[in-house]
Amino acid sequence: MGYEFKERKSIEQVEEANDLAPKFDAHGLIPVITTDATSGEVLMHGYMNAEAFQQTLKTGEAVYYSRSRKTLWHKGKTSGLIQTVRSIRIDDDQDCLWLQVDVAGSASCHVGYRSCFYREIAVNPDNETASLVFLESEKVFDPKAVYGDAPNPTQL
Repeated sequence: MGYEFKERKSIEQVEEANDLAPKFDAHGLIPVITTDATSGEVLMHGYMNAEAFQQTLKTGEAVYYSRSRKTLWHKGKTSGLIQTVRSIRIDDDQDCLWLQVDVAGSASCHVGYRSCFYREIAVNPDNETASLVFLESEKVFDPKAVYGDAPNPTQL
């Protein structure tokens, strides 16, 4: 058994009561934004299903659901880059989570950068083009050394 999610009964209950009644999408998932608890930097975006959410609440460590592998993903279990949860917030209609975490090893991106948001979109309105500019110049770790030749979890 785990933490109890309440049945969603009314807008008032969802928006104004103390009931934890998360809304999972048609695939049973809820989006999660994860930030560094100290700096506020956005580290990653992921998803949780009910089981991942339950395990996160129980263990105090971030557990996500991998859509590409279709399995639970205890962040850092392989790499050692565990995300220890300091705070979990839920938005007004309870269909999005915000985790504030401390990260062991200072990285959260499987590509090796600190944040999954390591590039910015540069827009050139003159010729209506856009390109990516790297905001992080060095990787925190070498993904091949950590993960070997494991398949890239990114969906193409």
